[in-house]
Amino acid sequence: MIKLLRQFHRIWYLFWIVFFFALFYPLYYLTSRNEKYYGILNFCRKINSFLSSCLSGIFFSFTYEEKLDKNQTYIYCANHSSNLDIMIFCIMGQGKYHFMGKDELLKNPVLGIFFKTIDISVNRDSKISAFRAFKKAGENLKKGMSLVIFPEGKIDVHYPPKLGEFKNGPFRLAIDQNIPLVPVSITNVWKINWDDGSQYGSKPGICDIYVHKPINTAALVIDDADVLKEQVFHLIDSKLVK
Repeated sequence: MIKLLRQFHRIWYLFWIVFFFALFYPLYYLTSRNEKYYGILNFCRKINSFLSSCLSGIFFSFTYEEKLDKNQTYIYCANHSSNLDIMIFCIMGQGKYHFMGKDELLKNPVLGIFFKTIDISVNRDSKISAFRAFKKAGENLKKGMSLVIFPEGKIDVHYPPKLGEFKNGPFRLAIDQNIPLVPVSITNVWKINWDDGSQYGSKPGICDIYVHKPINTAALVIDDADVLKEQVFHLIDSKLVK
């Protein structure tokens, strides 16, 4: 019975996502054509995510270790265990920001329009694709667009998920671009909707997100990337529900 209810909730939750996506689609289409409208596009993503989550009984509680500067460009690094993770950053993000994600998202009926325009897709198995993706991300950071990235590169197939090994790219990029890096611990979202919800369904609830204080990379050099990666890994892992 519980499994059936969770599957019903997943259908309800997906209905609202698709409903508001269709409602906002004309705005998404228009604002994705020109970079100067990306701030409006992201505001629409925020409203889309907020409304669809609220009507599904899913709410997000953010704890900030230190207040973030809304005028600062950041690289956000977070653990990845649910499709809700993207929604979290759509609600949390301000101004111009973009995601980097797997190239399979280009074919996603909802996310595809974003990964063909504002967001960056990457083939995890291709070094050339990764090089191009981080080159593009560097160009966007210089334009003042914050980057949201999940350094694990994928969602753990085990339930409950465990924090996987991080890729080097985000940390080298943060140092190279002299951009503050913000570790984010998405602590219990897998209990609400693990992965895409197809196996375990979803349920109403409160998702807890801990936003660590930014790490200044100004004094670091590229050789410090591994140390930075380990630091961020342990910070994120320290807040996860075991």
